[in-house]
Amino acid sequence: MLSDILLISNKHKKAAEAISERVLVEKEAKEESSPGYRFIVAISGESGAGKSELAHSLALVLKKEGIRVKILHTDNYYRVEPQRRREERERNNFESVGPDEYDHDWLHRNVEDFRKGRKATMPCVDIITEEVDLLITDFSPIELLIVDGLYAISTDGIDLGVYIDLTYYETKKNQRLRGKESTDEHRWKVLEKEHQCALKLRRLANTFVSREYKVLFCD
Repeated sequence: MLSDILLISNKHKKAAEAISERVLVEKEAKEESSPGYRFIVAISGESGAGKSELAHSLALVLKKEGIRVKILHTDNYYRVEPQRRREERERNNFESVGPDEYDHDWLHRNVEDFRKGRKATMPCVDIITEEVDLLITDFSPIELLIVDGLYAISTDGIDLGVYIDLTYYETKKNQRLRGKESTDEHRWKVLEKEHQCALKLRRLANTFVSREYKVLFCD
């Protein structure tokens, strides 16, 4: 997302270093059986949990290892543009809040573009103007993709799924600091609905980041 604010701290960097060790091992194993394999990491968690901060930190760690990394933010793939989303959610009594708000066809197409090393047209939300720009990306030199977002771990074909175990109750301060969306009654209703949806997807992860930002590998 263009003009987004990241609040990266030491805990994000340490978690990224721990996760990178597993990524490197699993990536190497995949490449041994399938030369040229393109690895995908997905990072999910509720609003304010630090998904983007962790994704950015992980990308920097992997870059130091000589790996070309691209981050794909699923918040860019909402079907309804930012200026109309609030009205749309209220019109549907917040029943529309959830994974179906995203354009999964476009998202999966761009993931496949990465897999095939193709040029891709991707959406990019400008937080300042609240408009959706189009970004052209050449995936041919990219070796690893990080998909981050509330429901990122439900993306088809991911290799490592990370879930941050922080709820929106615990991340209110970060949400206010980042200021991506207003924190009024409407926002809290959205966050509660997203909370319920995110918990259903937690089981898809095989790597967890605790409330204290300790990394736990489950298989």
